[in-house]
Amino acid sequence: MPTAHATDYAALILRVSLGTLLIAHAMLKLTVFTVPGTVAYFTSLGLPPLAAYLTIAGELAGGAALLIGLYTRLTALAVLPILAGATWAHMGNGWVFNSPNGGWEFPAFLFMTALVQAMLGHGAYAVKSIPLLDRIIPRVLQA
Repeated sequence: MPTAHATDYAALILRVSLGTLLIAHAMLKLTVFTVPGTVAYFTSLGLPPLAAYLTIAGELAGGAALLIGLYTRLTALAVLPILAGATWAHMGNGWVFNSPNGGWEFPAFLFMTALVQAMLGHGAYAVKSIPLLDRIIPRVLQA
């Protein structure tokens, strides 16, 4: 059985890894696919253009919040719809992510890591919260 100390460091490693990957995916959309290219892809899936902008913003903000450990539970829950959408977008491409156009196993794995992060909380070395926002964010989501 892991000690509380080991669990805190495990949560830290998971949090930093997930935050880094979310930022990397946002940067991929910004620098490789470009914003117009990302909007066109989302539109080709039948999604409104706004969904592309919200996804990029959510990946950047969510990734940054996870990196510093800000409202970790709430942030991990907030990125779940983005990761569920990514899983859905790649569902028709097959299981393995190195399939043409990417499969769905990696986005599904990221979804599960965010779910585990929401259950674990912030772990070690986290900012945790911003005092001005603490009154409107339920305590259970701040850990």
